[in-house]
Amino acid sequence: MNLELLLSPVNDFLHCSTPLAWREQARKPENLSLLLNDHLICELKAAQTGMFLVRKYVADKETSETLLALLRPYEVFAFSDGPEPDFLALHKALSKKLMPKTQGDWEQALIDSMLLLIKEELHHFWQVREIMLARDIPYVKMTASRYAKGLLGQTRTHEPLMLIDKLICGAYIEARSCERFAAIAPYLDDELSSFYLSLLRSEARHYQDYLSLAQQISGSDIQERVKFFGELEATLIQSPDDTFRFHSGVPVSG
Repeated sequence: MNLELLLSPVNDFLHCSTPLAWREQARKPENLSLLLNDHLICELKAAQTGMFLVRKYVADKETSETLLALLRPYEVFAFSDGPEPDFLALHKALSKKLMPKTQGDWEQALIDSMLLLIKEELHHFWQVREIMLARDIPYVKMTASRYAKGLLGQTRTHEPLMLIDKLICGAYIEARSCERFAAIAPYLDDELSSFYLSLLRSEARHYQDYLSLAQQISGSDIQERVKFFGELEATLIQSPDDTFRFHSGVPVSG
């Protein structure tokens, strides 16, 4: 894998790199459990986002309920102290056969890209969970950082502008995930470093898929909104943050 070639468009898209203070905090062994727990939930939330977009903007009621039922075991595990989800069962069940038939180009593009994203994010969820189990790291529910809420709180409130803004936010979240995986990898042991580097390709593609969908749906240039959210995202990353998470800002304490 040519990391420089892969990360170059990601870094060009983002308006800032991860601050050194975050990297220094992330490299501390005592924070590994926190980061893995937060990473686990980030993967689930990414899958939830893809599922939400399909259900809200494309799926009929029956398909929507079927998709929701497939994701529910993960949500029950993560938020309601439920049993371990059966990853293989969901991975096999989640296929294009479940997806609604659509005539529109952007609707089909949304289905195709989000189906792949959901499957990949849930695969990453299970990979993180396996690492935690192998290292005897317990799953602990944690509060979310301000990051995603800070971005999504600035989306416009009428369609299709809301959808376009949500997709742009999704692009920044995925791009930042990619950048942070690369940032943290050099500080980890060989197994974890290899794991995080293995995630870069899919995360880099996810941000491009989100951005492409936003442009396709808009029909007009979206660069003004891309810039708006890029500046907002950089502010969240570069400003002091009293909650240390995978997507948090500059830690306020050591």
